[in-house]
Amino acid sequence: MNRIEQIALMATYNQWMNRKVYDAAAQLSEAQVRLDRQAFFGSILGTLNHLALGDTVWLKRFAQHPTGFTALVPLETIAQPGDLKQLAFVDLDALAARRVWLDQLILDWASTLREPDLDQQLHYRNMRGVAASKPFFSLLTHFFNHQTHHRGQVTTLLTQAGVDVGDTDLLALID
Repeated sequence: MNRIEQIALMATYNQWMNRKVYDAAAQLSEAQVRLDRQAFFGSILGTLNHLALGDTVWLKRFAQHPTGFTALVPLETIAQPGDLKQLAFVDLDALAARRVWLDQLILDWASTLREPDLDQQLHYRNMRGVAASKPFFSLLTHFFNHQTHHRGQVTTLLTQAGVDVGDTDLLALID
């Protein structure tokens, strides 16, 4: 499997897992989804908000890649999050709609990546405005790892609330 195929697999896994997590969260009441469970982002809703906001920040950065990915143009209509702990979406339905949109955007964009794109440096500013420059493929690895990390937290919170997400292994998607 080459790097482009690996990214496509991770984009597919991301969408698959997000569907599973959101379907599981939908089994809970709004109060249960919003309940402060003493997690880093407080609640299930808070953690899922963080993921959507973090993805938005990174995708907007990726849109600045020298290749100029046209698949990411729809992000121009989305405001840059100022705080990754904010509850930008106060209910699960609205957040789920944004998640579906983001996941399709990620899949569409991932299908446009080419091997030479991966070897470039991406110049961007972090959330504090500090300039950074890192290898693009490494940033993509971080992007998908960040999603997996926080979905793992949500999966734990859902399990503690009595909801089983089911199989979460990437292995389920590997032929």
